[in-house]
Amino acid sequence: MDSENSFSRMAPPIFDGENYQLWTVRMETYLEALDLWEAVEEDYEINPLPNNPTVAQIKSHKEKKTIKSKAKATFFAVSTIVFTKIMTLTSPKDIWNYLKKEYARDERIRGMKVLNLMREFELQRMKESETVKEYSDRLLGIVNKVRLLGTEFKDTRIVEKVLVTVP
Repeated sequence: MDSENSFSRMAPPIFDGENYQLWTVRMETYLEALDLWEAVEEDYEINPLPNNPTVAQIKSHKEKKTIKSKAKATFFAVSTIVFTKIMTLTSPKDIWNYLKKEYARDERIRGMKVLNLMREFELQRMKESETVKEYSDRLLGIVNKVRLLGTEFKDTRIVEKVLVTVP
């Protein structure tokens, strides 16, 4: 069994209206892996076939149509509430842009979330009852949330934090 066929049987990430940034990372990766991302990124038009098309034109037309349809179908892995909002949109790019506009928080809210997460990170201390692995996992959970919001967080800062706060 080749790996492409086994991967294509994997379900796309489901979006329920929560954790938009995390879902976009997963969805973009999923679409890239299936070679469908270009339908979202480029939003190309599928022109009708000319009279007496060549075999190459027919093949190209069918390929582009299939890619666009598969990409659009992938976006329907959403909750019922989200689906009712996107069901009338006609292209994968329209769906992507709508979801971005609807669910990505504006910069001010994102900035506030980052500040709150950074504060939470700074206040973390290792508990006597937890292992270093548990503590570092807790710190990395916060750091990954910061990174998902588009803010750089250096690994050296995490190491410094662990070295300073581990008893």
